[in-house]
Amino acid sequence: MKNLLFLSSCLLLSCSGGSQKTVVENTALAPERPDIMSLAASISESELKEHLYIYASDEFQGRETGKEGQKKAIAYLKEAYIALGISAAQKNGDYFQKVPLEMAKLPLGTIEIAGESFANGKGFLTFTGSEGTYEEVLYVGYGIETEQYSDYNGLDVRGKLLMMKSGEPRSEDGTYILTGTREASKWSNISEAIEKRMEVATRKGANGILYVDPDNFARYQRYFNYMKANDRGRMDLVSQEVAPGMLLITEELAGKVFPSFEDTESATRVPVHMELKVLSQNEMIDSENVAAYIRGSELPEEYVVISSHLDHIGVNADGAINNGADDDGSGTVAMLEIAEAFKMAVDAGMRPRRSIVFLHVTGEEKGLLGSRYYTDVAPVFPLEHTVANLNIDMIGRIDPKREGDRNYVYLIGSDKLSTELHELSEAVNAKYTNLELDYTYNDENDPNRFYYRSDHYNFAKNNIPIIFYFNGTHADYHRPGDTPDKINYDLLRNRSQLIFHTAWEIANRDRRLVADKATK
Repeated sequence: MKNLLFLSSCLLLSCSGGSQKTVVENTALAPERPDIMSLAASISESELKEHLYIYASDEFQGRETGKEGQKKAIAYLKEAYIALGISAAQKNGDYFQKVPLEMAKLPLGTIEIAGESFANGKGFLTFTGSEGTYEEVLYVGYGIETEQYSDYNGLDVRGKLLMMKSGEPRSEDGTYILTGTREASKWSNISEAIEKRMEVATRKGANGILYVDPDNFARYQRYFNYMKANDRGRMDLVSQEVAPGMLLITEELAGKVFPSFEDTESATRVPVHMELKVLSQNEMIDSENVAAYIRGSELPEEYVVISSHLDHIGVNADGAINNGADDDGSGTVAMLEIAEAFKMAVDAGMRPRRSIVFLHVTGEEKGLLGSRYYTDVAPVFPLEHTVANLNIDMIGRIDPKREGDRNYVYLIGSDKLSTELHELSEAVNAKYTNLELDYTYNDENDPNRFYYRSDHYNFAKNNIPIIFYFNGTHADYHRPGDTPDKINYDLLRNRSQLIFHTAWEIANRDRRLVADKATK
């Protein structure tokens, strides 16, 4: 849309009064390259606003994953990158990365044990079908396996129904065995506990898991009740492998399966007759990520990924459209302006040293699905060569707690994996934008757990340094009131410029960022 510096350079060449050869040889007439400040200044309020009033309009119908509005969103993004002259990231030239999804209706059925029947949503919770008859359950303690510790030693669990409990083992002095300190490991983290146990059980070929975790049970009970009340399904990636069914069970049901589970940590075979009769029907969903990129000049096989989610929550039952101007229209249009600034640099002979990937992911609102597909199933570029992920999710509004103190942005995760990234981020802000970098939600004990709730997490769990840029929630979060007229476009500009400067520094530094806090 603009590229004014590049156009001005072209005018200088065409109107200089001499031949093209003369201009090249006469350095006094050669166009000056823009500096980093002028590139960042090209990110303007007016163009952010122009993009967002289209992208978050009623025409896009709330951009729900797999719906017509989402198709309009990806078409808009593709055309924007074509207009900018920025290439598709995939080798086949397609800007769209197909993300295979399926919608599973809330399963109905029961667990029958010792003549008693427990219904889904009562004695247990599951969101996938699980069927089978078992004469024993294999209790595996905490269901943990690491290089230093395993609850599976000597066990063949292939085809078995496993039972395990939350938490992790401690030494006699009260310290946790996995960490050697009084601080628990990620196996006790409510946001990671299920996934980590599922990964191990899947790898070992288990048929199903009965998992006793009161905290997660309460958490997913609310989600289950919402789905049931609204007749909604649960969207997920289409799995290429047969994964064990995960059933969260109450302590009451656990006591009927294995009465002494609370006091037992070692593996135990429990003879018990159980029948799982939980049925589900799945519907295939058609959806896409959008990925464009600018190839680096000196280190093209190293990648800086800038991401945002292109989807939102669609239309309410009463027909009200959730436009998602802030969530995450703000991040989406910020990326388009950042991409344009990088393209202006390329056109002016300032190609970044590392490659820049512009990744718009689908299905964030359904469970970070598009980013999970990119990182866990089909990365367009190798994760081992991905230097960092800068993720943008809601940067156009003001947290009500910050009214009157507006020149800020929340940063989450900058120091979780890389000391260098955190220090670079601070230095860039001090040099160029001077925003207040607020780390309120970076606290590991933050009850909102935002670190686990946006697309950067799928990069972070793969030990790729990340920064999550966020303005906090507000009264219009996930409501029809999240409209373009309520965006603070000056703040959206300032925050976008900070992200551009940060990406530029990461892409052009001599040494790639070190993930000195990476975990196995």
